[in-house]
Amino acid sequence: MSGYFKNIKEAFSTMSEGLKLTFGYLADARKSRTPIGVADEKYFDADKGIVTLEYPYESLPVPDNARYRLHNEIDDCIVCDKCAKVCPVDCIEIDPILAPETFGMTSDGTPKRIHAAKFDIDMSKCCFCGLCTTVCPTECLTMTKVYDFSEFDVNDHVYSFAEMSLAEIAQKRKELAAFEEKKAAAKAAKGDSEREPVKAKAVMRPKPMAPKPAGAKPVMKPKPAANEEQSTKPAETEKPRPVMKKPAMKPVLKPKAADGETDKPENKPKFKPRPMIPKKPKDDNGDK
Repeated sequence: MSGYFKNIKEAFSTMSEGLKLTFGYLADARKSRTPIGVADEKYFDADKGIVTLEYPYESLPVPDNARYRLHNEIDDCIVCDKCAKVCPVDCIEIDPILAPETFGMTSDGTPKRIHAAKFDIDMSKCCFCGLCTTVCPTECLTMTKVYDFSEFDVNDHVYSFAEMSLAEIAQKRKELAAFEEKKAAAKAAKGDSEREPVKAKAVMRPKPMAPKPAGAKPVMKPKPAANEEQSTKPAETEKPRPVMKKPAMKPVLKPKAADGETDKPENKPKFKPRPMIPKKPKDDNGDK
């Protein structure tokens, strides 16, 4: 029984020492609370004040290279559509309207020729890869330090940056259609003026032949002789080149031997006999 109460006493003593240390740190933190960012070199050197901050009234500073909510500065946007094409999750939706002429300039001097009828970013689909901010030519699309943008409805995560009203959108589309019609008409008129007039080709009609008298026979002209044809031809100034004829190669046929002549010794092939070498007799022991 004494051991049981002894264990309870030790538990209370150890717990009181731990709580004393915890409340001491809490009192020091309330007296000297300095929010320091994690990227700060002195963050781990401070031994007091490192406790949970009273968020959202207090918060730690966010690093400059953090990737959080996207923001588009529409005044510097040229609606090039590069961010929407490079996005791997298709969270950027753009509706461009081409302008007939330049209507403004960006902060870096880039001319603006396209109106943004729609520029929506759905942050519920965003994977925070940062590719859209990399390809932006005017650097109008950036990732802010706002990391707390929770909503009750997922549709509230769609952020619209276009500033044109429905009436302005309809007016700009009408102006673009009129400009395209005018341009097409001018191109057609220019093409008609540059074409050369087609000249009418003269039609050659055959002359009417005189009627032949009845009973007339056709007159057949005699063919000229060979010597007359040569005389009628004009004399050639250049002499014809001599034609070198190849000598005719006649095959040489050997006379065929008559029957019975093959038996003659002069007609038979001559073969020299090979001398025979006498073999030595073998001994009884098998030695030569």
